[in-house]
Amino acid sequence: MTPPSGWYPDPHAPHLERWWDGTAWTEHRRTPASGSAPAAGAGAGGFGAPSALHTPSAPGAPGPYGAPGPYGGASGYGPPAVPGGVGSGGSGGSGGAKAVALTAAGAVLVAAVVAGAVALTRDDEDPEARTGPGPTAPAPTTESTRPPPSPSVSEPAPEDEGLVVDELNGVTFPLLDGWVRPRHVVEKDAVMTTDGTHDCPGEGSLCRGGMVVSRTVTATDESSSRALAEADIPEAAEEAFGEDALGNRPYGGMKSHQVVKAGPVAVAGRAGYLVRWRVTTATGPGGYVQSLVFPSSVGTESPVLVRFVFEAGPDGPPVADMDRITRGIRSTADQTSGGGVGSSIGPTG
Repeated sequence: MTPPSGWYPDPHAPHLERWWDGTAWTEHRRTPASGSAPAAGAGAGGFGAPSALHTPSAPGAPGPYGAPGPYGGASGYGPPAVPGGVGSGGSGGSGGAKAVALTAAGAVLVAAVVAGAVALTRDDEDPEARTGPGPTAPAPTTESTRPPPSPSVSEPAPEDEGLVVDELNGVTFPLLDGWVRPRHVVEKDAVMTTDGTHDCPGEGSLCRGGMVVSRTVTATDESSSRALAEADIPEAAEEAFGEDALGNRPYGGMKSHQVVKAGPVAVAGRAGYLVRWRVTTATGPGGYVQSLVFPSSVGTESPVLVRFVFEAGPDGPPVADMDRITRGIRSTADQTSGGGVGSSIGPTG
């Protein structure tokens, strides 16, 4: 017997309409539009929606439960008039009429008790939601029956999953397929690694196919990118493929190396320099190391050193990823700056 959802007169502010969602009152209100359907509380003395226990019906109109009324319509609650009973034009006052009247009064009382119990069990936390429009309330107005939309809440833009940001050095790195942000990595300056690990070919437990490290060059007399890159590459190769911090030799140690690329390169709009070695190891397929140095575009513009360590063989990433990552390095101050391998300043080798 719950009325359908729609706009009905507000029981606490009859000059307004309030949205009934079919089970409870909501907080949406509006001013009745001109020419809208009759107020749901009309006939209730102008004090809001008719109560759940009594809803007057117009002559000839159906009552809430379809019981016929004394005017040929419905009286709302109670049984139909009985011939010969009170007000029927018969003898009146008979024992049968009194029994019928008592039965009708009992039915109304039971209905009132049941309806009151249902009303009290609805939404104990919100008193306004307990009493809705009466069962015979008119249909919602023809104007838009949907409540006003709630204002949208702007949310922060999600982090770009395709970039790794190095705030200290003011650059970003492209996160290529197969690469992830560092997880469970001892190297504190690592900005990305290949996904997953595998058994090392020599001593030690687990090795990674590739890693990229970014750090600021400090406490050095050298200032040129070339001198810094050439000085760093032997150390980078030894740390990657020689003896690790625990004294193990994951690749059995270095046997030899070969310079496969060296020369100037533009990185994030700055002139840099790179040196790349192919390293042969005592155990396993060996790998590649690259030292890339360029001036930072933020702060004191201290040189930035980026080390690339790639295993050779099936467990390592393609060597071309070194060039792809180098080309994709950008300044955080100017994400549109160009630069990289293949720019106006190109590596030789």
